[in-house]
Amino acid sequence: MTVTTNLDGTKLTVALEGKLGTTSAPELENAVKNNISGVTELVLDMEKLEYMASAGLRVLLSAAKVMKKQGSMKIVKVTPAVMDVFTFTGMADMLDIEPLE
Repeated sequence: MTVTTNLDGTKLTVALEGKLGTTSAPELENAVKNNISGVTELVLDMEKLEYMASAGLRVLLSAAKVMKKQGSMKIVKVTPAVMDVFTFTGMADMLDIEPLE
């Protein structure tokens, strides 16, 4: 998996590419933890994310918890396959998610 971060003032955009599973979740977790200080808007771009496992959901929930205290978090450009994971786990109702159009 490839994680690309872009910090623009207090907005952090994290783009994910590939598969977010048990072995790659720590990479996303580190990218968020190392850049989240002072961030008021976190955007996760999942346009190129092919797959997400429960380990990825855990990282997203952790980030959402932090961002609830210091701003907002939005997940954008979610592919149908990844959207299915959010829907089946009930996370689609808990997070701010915009499907890929």
